Amino acid sequence: MYSVEEIKELLKAFDASKATRLTIQDDNGEKLTFVQKTGTGAVSTVSTVPAAEQPVPTEKQLTAAAPFIHEDDGQKENGLPVTAPMIGVFYAAPSPDKEPYVTVGSKVNKGDVLCLIEAMKLMNEVTAEQSGEITEVCVENGQVVEYGQTLFRMK
Repeated sequence: MYSVEEIKELLKAFDASKATRLTIQDDNGEKLTFVQKTGTGAVSTVSTVPAAEQPVPTEKQLTAAAPFIHEDDGQKENGLPVTAPMIGVFYAAPSPDKEPYVTVGSKVNKGDVLCLIEAMKLMNEVTAEQSGEITEVCVENGQVVEYGQTLFRMK
């Protein structure tokens, strides 16, 4: 794993570059991903995604990369999107033997837990920012999600 000083140096170099995304993997399979947020500097996260699932981009690919754009596929009639606040692994339930937090048709109140995202070996709860009904579940359990990716739609 990388030391705090190494991460700080990587952040400085990344922030000074024109790259919008950078992923570095160590020998243990731990990945360090930097994503440039428009006008706000760099953000870093660590995830444990096997190398076979996501190749490390080349320098040429990084310089040609476009910034991540939030999904907006025009499906306003299906409800407002609930997006991933970070990069990580999506889990619909608190454990494999438990029922999902929400399914299509679930009524939720502001603050209710909708799912978990595992990042940096920590489970992070994603909660409802408003009350409503889940109209669509957009990702599958165990799927790696990107920052800003639509997880659910609700009305």
